[in-house]
Amino acid sequence: MASPMWRNTYSLSHEQISQLEEAEDKMESMEINKAEEILLSMIRSDSNCIPALNVLGHLNGRHLSDFEIAIEYYDKVLMLEPENAWARDERRRYRRYLNYD
Repeated sequence: MASPMWRNTYSLSHEQISQLEEAEDKMESMEINKAEEILLSMIRSDSNCIPALNVLGHLNGRHLSDFEIAIEYYDKVLMLEPENAWARDERRRYRRYLNYD
C-alpha cells in the first residue's frame, strides 16, 4: 500500500486510511450508501475518528442534503477539536441553510 500523500496527523492505521480512501472513492462514483456504510463502520470502531466524522458531515450535507445531520457530525468534530477550521466552516455553511445563524 502506498503511503498517503498527506501527513497522518491523526495517527490513522493503514486500515483506517484505506477505508477513508474507499469511502471517498465511493462518494465520487455516487455510491453514497456504500460510502456511508464504510464511514459508519469506522465510527463504530472509533467514535472519535475525526477524519471519518468530517467525511460523514460532508456526505450528509453535500450528497444527502441532510443539513441537520451534517451539523451534528461537525459539532462532534468541534467538541473533540475546537480549532478544526474545516468543521467550523462547513457547519456554518449548513447552519445558514437552516437559518440557525
